[in-house]
Amino acid sequence: MLYIGIDLGTSAVKLLLMDGKGEIKKIVSKEYPLYFPNPGWSEQNPIDWYEKSMEGMKELLEGQDRSQVAGISFGGQMHGLVILDKDDNVIRNAILWNDGRTTEETNYLNISIGKEKLSQYTANIAFTGFTAPKILWVKKNEPENFAKIEKIMLPKDYLAYRLTGVHSTDVSDASGMLLFDVKNRTWSDEMCDICGVKKKQLPAIYESYQKVGTVKKEIAEQLGISENVIVAAGAGDNAAAAVGTGTVGDGACNISLGTSGTLFISSKKFGVDQFNALHSFDHADGTYHLMGCMLSAASCNKWWMDEIVGTKDYAKEQEPITDERLGSNHVYFLPYLMGERSPHNNPNARGTFIGMTMDNTRADMTQAVLEGVAFALRDSMEVARQLGVAPERTKICGGGAKSPLWQKIMANVMNMKVDILEVEEGPSLGGAMLAAVACGEYASVEDAAKAIVKIKKTVEPDPEIAARYEEKYKVFKQIYPACKGVYDLIARN
Repeated sequence: MLYIGIDLGTSAVKLLLMDGKGEIKKIVSKEYPLYFPNPGWSEQNPIDWYEKSMEGMKELLEGQDRSQVAGISFGGQMHGLVILDKDDNVIRNAILWNDGRTTEETNYLNISIGKEKLSQYTANIAFTGFTAPKILWVKKNEPENFAKIEKIMLPKDYLAYRLTGVHSTDVSDASGMLLFDVKNRTWSDEMCDICGVKKKQLPAIYESYQKVGTVKKEIAEQLGISENVIVAAGAGDNAAAAVGTGTVGDGACNISLGTSGTLFISSKKFGVDQFNALHSFDHADGTYHLMGCMLSAASCNKWWMDEIVGTKDYAKEQEPITDERLGSNHVYFLPYLMGERSPHNNPNARGTFIGMTMDNTRADMTQAVLEGVAFALRDSMEVARQLGVAPERTKICGGGAKSPLWQKIMANVMNMKVDILEVEEGPSLGGAMLAAVACGEYASVEDAAKAIVKIKKTVEPDPEIAARYEEKYKVFKQIYPACKGVYDLIARN
């Protein structure tokens, strides 16, 4: 049988066709516009998502045996606010995860309601990107639109609705709304009251691998597929990507070195750290996960290479950084070029080089950038370890993970084995795998991951290098507290 995974991203939708054994048959990508109506605002039209997804599926299925298509599922950009009226028409453009207009609402939730209560109700605190602050913003600034709301949805769930006619969401994506009781996998009565939301305005909740419905007759006719094709709930992009990398079950770990960076640890037990430094969300495999998000990861190296050094030959710049230099660099870099989320939650934090002397070289600075990102991800790992979640190895993915040097640095900074994937297709592969589970191709998400996800090689830490990095990390973790007051001062001037 064939399964379609739809990764609804911020700049494009990526569609993947997979057979039951996990072999990828075809990949298609379709772009759509982003709108910035005011500085710091970020919006998209949900109808663009649907139209480009349909266009992409038609192209994806060209030349394929359409009678073999059994299921469709999703990975999607999280936190976006999609609101529908009584006729299920989109009321306004979706407000996206990277929209920054809700500072006032976020402060209201964290300060007036209180972080302790938010954590008690949802296992998380408020961030400007989350959905609940966006609802409060619409309530205050667009009361006429707020009054029309019949259904509140997340981006990928709008696609599921258009395909099936069912208003649904999954536990992993709902976890990032700040309306969801993560521990008990249900809507939070308290948060609904705080945001002025009625339960009937929220979609039905499913596990990520559960069947939501089947494709509507008109959809089946347009795509040339059966009306019996199952649509599964899908997952938020990070959880879907975790499925696609096999980061499922208890204690599995994945590090993503994309534009932003994530540390994702799946766990069978629910846990929340004392300061909410990590997100505590439900996972797409039916368990839980902890996630640390840093806003600048591989983008730090891109900035350093493109804008400062002035080269696109990243590999050549890394050639002088040999093993004996690892853990011996006296230059440190704090990778907070866009502020920081985990674990500091400080939008005022800034990128910082420290420790330079007259004998430092360009290679020292390049090395510091790569190490700074690794150290910052270790900050999140240390929070997880304090909760008793201590993975012994990690997978690594994203553009930055293609660098053998960065792989080695990460293995030694974390002092754990780093597995490199044979195939890396992120949320689209995860979505296809969730569809396969919903259709009974696999008994569980874990079974699908064991069968489909393969490791190409493993990078092991070197005891001597890891010991040197241990000493360097002790210094690194003291730099942010020392600079925090300066960051706040810079932000005020």
